[in-house]
Amino acid sequence: MSIATEKRSVYHAVGKRKTAIARVFLQEGKGRIKVNGKDFKEYFPVETLQILITAPLKLVGKESAFDIKANIQGGGIKGQAEALRLGISRALVQYDETLRPALRDAGFLTRDARVKERKKYGQRGARRKFQWVKR
Repeated sequence: MSIATEKRSVYHAVGKRKTAIARVFLQEGKGRIKVNGKDFKEYFPVETLQILITAPLKLVGKESAFDIKANIQGGGIKGQAEALRLGISRALVQYDETLRPALRDAGFLTRDARVKERKKYGQRGARRKFQWVKR
């Protein structure tokens, strides 16, 4: 069997958002998702974030086909959830390249590059200036 047609058992991908980095390991299983050693529903208690994370799996119809282990560092809870979504999407594309168009159309393969702009000297913030009085 050649390397090109051989299926791997574990697929690895990295997702990033703001300062959050998620390393995702995807393998065939029963649909369990572990984040930093905890169940993802325990790690992300907010239901909207749970829906956000499982959206790529639901889109391709493989909610209970894979076990996912993820190591996440940095950022806040929302940034971590979005980084995990990107990592899962990239790992799914490694598993099956035919899933790429559907995931791309849904926007799951696009890295959101927006980050907080730095504060500039001589100003109150990144864009806000100090108040100026004419008289």
